[in-house]
Amino acid sequence: MSDLIDDPSPGKNEPEFTVSEFSNAIKRVIEGEFGHVRIRGEIGRVSRPRSGHVYLDLKDDRSVLSGVIWKGVAARLSVQPEEGMEMVATGRITTFGGQSRYQIVIEDLKPAGLGALMAMLEKRKAALAAEGLFAPERKRKLPYLPEVIGVVTSPSGAVIRDILHRLRDRFPRKVLIWPVAVQGEKCAPEVANAIRGFNALEPGGRIPRPDLLIVARGGGSIEDLWGFNEEVVARAAAASDIPLISAVGHETDTTLIDFVSDKRAPTPTAAAELAVPVRLDLLAWVEGQGARMSHAAGQGIAARGQRLRDLARALPRPQTLTEGAAQRLDRAGERLPAALITGVQRRKVRLSEAAGGLRPATLRRQIGQEGRHLAALAPRLRAGLLQTIRARRDALGHRADRLTLTPITRDIARKSEGLQSLAQRVAEAGQRRIAETRRRLDALDRLHETLGYKATLKRGYAVVRGEAGVLTTKSAAETAGALEIEFQDGRLKIGGGTTSKARKPGKPPEQGSLF
Repeated sequence: MSDLIDDPSPGKNEPEFTVSEFSNAIKRVIEGEFGHVRIRGEIGRVSRPRSGHVYLDLKDDRSVLSGVIWKGVAARLSVQPEEGMEMVATGRITTFGGQSRYQIVIEDLKPAGLGALMAMLEKRKAALAAEGLFAPERKRKLPYLPEVIGVVTSPSGAVIRDILHRLRDRFPRKVLIWPVAVQGEKCAPEVANAIRGFNALEPGGRIPRPDLLIVARGGGSIEDLWGFNEEVVARAAAASDIPLISAVGHETDTTLIDFVSDKRAPTPTAAAELAVPVRLDLLAWVEGQGARMSHAAGQGIAARGQRLRDLARALPRPQTLTEGAAQRLDRAGERLPAALITGVQRRKVRLSEAAGGLRPATLRRQIGQEGRHLAALAPRLRAGLLQTIRARRDALGHRADRLTLTPITRDIARKSEGLQSLAQRVAEAGQRRIAETRRRLDALDRLHETLGYKATLKRGYAVVRGEAGVLTTKSAAETAGALEIEFQDGRLKIGGGTTSKARKPGKPPEQGSLF
């Protein structure tokens, strides 16, 4: 520190520091003394600004230590800090001179034992359950025989080989593998992106869209499986439109993705068994169903054949059904020639009888009778027409009597009386209206006289006029060449010159002319 400390001034024993010099000196002492440390404490306030850095507090029952995780380190952490977790932070102690405090720059952060991880898991599980992501009614039924199966797992582990081997034994299907890291800080984001990536594939596209997803990983410790407990993975599985089977760990291992998936398998091999049925079992079942169908069809045909034979025994012989009709036909055939001859003869007799009445002499005799009948009706026709004319004329005479002028004259007289009465009422109303208007005009005339300037002159005022008209100010009167003053009893001219034009009788002076 000798290079930072100035020599004491004469008469003083203490050296002088600037604030920055003193802060830097303390920074070098603390960093040189402690270097890398591991500190255990409870996570307090956690702040995540837009810069990507993480600021937090490590505390116990008596003290608080500020901490900072730079952006690059925060992205690599396997477990993100949350308030209330007990964790062990590894880093270096330094100072922040801007606020006169010391802090730890965290390079690694891990939970302080299994209890802390389980407490954080239970807290996360309760929050997701409260949102309804674990509800049984939102889980979908797995397809019975999917065409394409998407597997999210590590491509280099034994898990994918077990799944492919089991699928090949049971029922070979098309398998798409999305390689991901199954532990470490990259596990959670890669698994979530794989689930979302499979869902983003278009049906019928160049890459077929899976009908079923399997998220699989072998067994391990809770720290190894922690990536499948991250909230981003659970939410991606809950939002998947494709039915999803979770097969993470062994049968005793439980992660958050197991609660949100549509089906949980105890092992990856069991997931393959849940995904497809056994092909040989299906073939045997189909063969059995075919045999049952053939047997049922044979029995049905045999039963219907027996029924047909039973009905056939109850029916008579076909010859019996036609014998009666044939006999009736023969008898009708034998009777038909005689019936035709009889019918022809009967019609000939009727024709002969009708032809006897159609001879010319008979027709001339009938025409003569009709002519005499018409001749007898001719004289009666003229008399009938005359009688009809007389009846119509009598009816017209009766209607003419009703068309006299007497009713019209009476109606005109009645309407004239009403018109005279109405004219008298109109005349009386007009006289009253004229009298009322005259009274109003008289009242207005009296008011005009009362409010006119003549009445004002009677109260002692006067009107002063000059060449330009009525004068209203002293300065205008002084500059006028001649004045004319109007009093109650007449006008007085003062000075020479021509006054303003004479005012018409009865016209009041302009406003402001009275004094």
